[in-house]
Amino acid sequence: MANSGVQLLGFFLSLTGVVGLIVGTVLPQWKMSAYIGDNIITAVAMYQGLWMSCAFQSTGQLQCKIYDSILQLDSSLQATRALMIVGIVVSLSGLGVACVGMKCTTCGGGDKLRKSRVAVTGGVVLLVGGEDAARAEFNLCLHLIVLSFEFGAAVFVAWGGSLLDVLGGAMLAASCPRKKQVSKYPPVSGSRSGPSSSTKEYV
Repeated sequence: MANSGVQLLGFFLSLTGVVGLIVGTVLPQWKMSAYIGDNIITAVAMYQGLWMSCAFQSTGQLQCKIYDSILQLDSSLQATRALMIVGIVVSLSGLGVACVGMKCTTCGGGDKLRKSRVAVTGGVVLLVGGEDAARAEFNLCLHLIVLSFEFGAAVFVAWGGSLLDVLGGAMLAASCPRKKQVSKYPPVSGSRSGPSSSTKEYV
C-alpha cells in the first residue's frame, strides 16, 4: 500500500500551492509599469491585476480601482483570469477527493485498495488544476514580454503556487497501490503423510 507519509506531504504541498494560487489571483501586481516625470515627486508606478488596477505614487499614496466590467481587461488578462479560476476550482476539487482517499482519514470505508485509488484520482485532478494555472501564467508572461511590461509580485506568487500544486499532485498520483503478484504454480508440498512404499505387510 501507499506510504501515508508521502500522501500527507503531497496533500499539504498541494494545499499550500492552492493558497498561493488564490493569493496570486487576488493581488493586483500582475503587470507593472512606471512613469517618472520631470520631478521625482511625480513618479508613479502603475499596477494592473485580474480584478483591479492600482497607482502607487512616490508620496506613498495608493489608489486602486476595481474593474467595473470585464471588457476593461485586454484579451490576455481575460484569458488568465478565466484559467486561474478554473485551475483553483479544479485544484480544490482534487484536494477534496484526495482527502477522502488518504490512508490517514476514515472517509470512504475500510477498503484500503479503493481509498488508495481515490487518492491517486485526487492527485491527477490536482495535476490538471496546477497545469491550467501554469498555462495561464505562461501565456500572460509571454504577452508581457512582447509589450515590454515588468512582472509584478503576483506572477511569482502564482508561479510558486502552481509548482507546489503540481508537485503535491504528482506525489499523490505516484502513491498508486501495486497488486500483489499471485504465483501461477501451486505451493510445493512437504513430506506426504501415509504409508511408505518401502513398507511391507507381514501376515
